Amino acid sequence: MYVVLGLAAALVVGLLVGVAAAGWRRRAATTQTATSTRPTSLSPQVIEVIQALPGMSIVVDASDRVERASPRADALGLVRRSELAHPEILDLVRAVRRDGDTREVELDVARGPVGPGTLALRIQVARLGAEHVIALVEDLTYSRRVEETRRDFVVNVSHELKTPVGGLSLLAEAVEGASDDPDAVRRFAGRMHAETARLTRLVQEIVELSRLQVSDTFDEPVPVDVVACAHEAVDHVRLLAEDKRIELIQASPTGTDVRIFGDPALLTTAIRNLLENAIHYSDPGTRVALTVRRQGALASVAVTDQGAGISPVDQERIFERFYRVDPARSRRTGGTGLGLAIVKHVVAGHGGEVSVWSEEGQGSTFTLHLPVPPALEDAPDPGGRSIDRLPSHASPTVPGKATS
Repeated sequence: MYVVLGLAAALVVGLLVGVAAAGWRRRAATTQTATSTRPTSLSPQVIEVIQALPGMSIVVDASDRVERASPRADALGLVRRSELAHPEILDLVRAVRRDGDTREVELDVARGPVGPGTLALRIQVARLGAEHVIALVEDLTYSRRVEETRRDFVVNVSHELKTPVGGLSLLAEAVEGASDDPDAVRRFAGRMHAETARLTRLVQEIVELSRLQVSDTFDEPVPVDVVACAHEAVDHVRLLAEDKRIELIQASPTGTDVRIFGDPALLTTAIRNLLENAIHYSDPGTRVALTVRRQGALASVAVTDQGAGISPVDQERIFERFYRVDPARSRRTGGTGLGLAIVKHVVAGHGGEVSVWSEEGQGSTFTLHLPVPPALEDAPDPGGRSIDRLPSHASPTVPGKATS
């Protein structure tokens, strides 16, 4: 059993190291060669030098207006329109302008306007001529994630792999002892198939979560169509819903963009995980609804089910890795306890947060809150077509939250 456990853990760690190494290579090869276009008083020669600098750069004038910023500084939310988004960085710029001394610090700043996600930055700030200050920014978030993952990865994996690997070992002994009983052999073999499938899914989700914890997928974030991601997620779970006779309802704005910066594949994965959870914990003949809408500077994606609901105690822990509200039901459905942890990491990586509303006997609503790019904040708010109340044991409308 321990040999199998060791091999499985080695496989996962090897994949994790491969992902990390690939990320480091991409990071080392990345050089910012373009800056966002803003009105500037800088000379062409100075602009050429700034464009040749590796990493991110932000140039601020005497009135604290951002004149030049690397595209990634915009994408990470360090600059919003023509202002520094974080007061900690603005304080550094003003201090350097005041006394002329170059400063280099490491800061942890919020990744987005909502949620617990943070960016770890090393910032060097210096004067650039008489009227400008330049901030050179290095993103340390990736390396910090690698260190955090190294600390707790082996402990979590070893604990979770012991159960299915131990089960396989016992079943193998049972098959050997029942070699003269074909019916018993077939029964034990079926259980071995089920444990193998569970082990396979567990390893896949551990690898996926580890990739999210150490990946640098947002080096070049792209505009993401949230409605398109929602459609794709629904397509992934449609057969699962049909097998359980659960009706899927999708409501989203028609003919209007709901876009964010990020990774479309990861966002689709997060929405799919919420839908799969809702389906697994709903009874046959009920409904699961998905709503996409934009509310000012935030896009929201809400998944509502008509399940048994979640107790307040469980709501505090459901986003923890390997935590299961109903362990027995998770074993029957093949759940690993990683789906919501993956959702949490994806949303934090996009600068947002995930929230849950639930009452026992009334169902649950999970909502992703994601920041909208500044270029879209001034566009007309399309709202969203949503269903205020699902008939038959549905979640009631809750003020201040997106419902489906």
